[in-house]
Amino acid sequence: MSQSRVSTLWSFRLGPIVILLLLISASGAAFGHGGVSIADDMCVMQVGPYRAHFTGYQPERRATQEFCEDIPEVGRSIFVIDFINDELRHMETDFRIIKDVNNIGIRAKYEDLGTKEDIERATVYYRPAEIVATGTFNADHTFPEQGHFIGLVTARNPETGKEIISVFPFAVGIFHWGRMLARIGLILALVGGLAGFFITRALRKSR
Repeated sequence: MSQSRVSTLWSFRLGPIVILLLLISASGAAFGHGGVSIADDMCVMQVGPYRAHFTGYQPERRATQEFCEDIPEVGRSIFVIDFINDELRHMETDFRIIKDVNNIGIRAKYEDLGTKEDIERATVYYRPAEIVATGTFNADHTFPEQGHFIGLVTARNPETGKEIISVFPFAVGIFHWGRMLARIGLILALVGGLAGFFITRALRKSR
């Protein structure tokens, strides 16, 4: 068997594997901010060792469209958090949105936010702490202008007083070219893999 034929045959056999790997990488890609990432087509929030689903809506502007990173437009936004781990159902949980007054950006951590007084001054929305036995809570806030913000979910053990905090920066009404280009690159990689597979198969048939 000629070397070119062996190469073509191997390309034909490896084509589906390459495509499968690309699809897996696409489904598992995490375009996330801080404590929120995308996994299995769901937005997952990490709260210490525990996890929760995070979903946002803009019912007046985007109907039932869901988002889990940046908010596409200014206006009313509804945040829905569903606990994955039952441990969170027994903890006092609050939700806060602060203005990113120090321009920390998407790599913000809790220690970057300053003192509790600094956080209070930058707060634009606060949902008081309570035990959410149902495992789901909503937050409703209207953003009057575009900008960068940071969400904080704090869960406190009522017995020990220990707190765990999830920090997730996000933008409102701001288009990010970097993340869009990353997604376009991923799509192009998938298209290229498919094209290579079919071209290889066509060459094999012609021989």
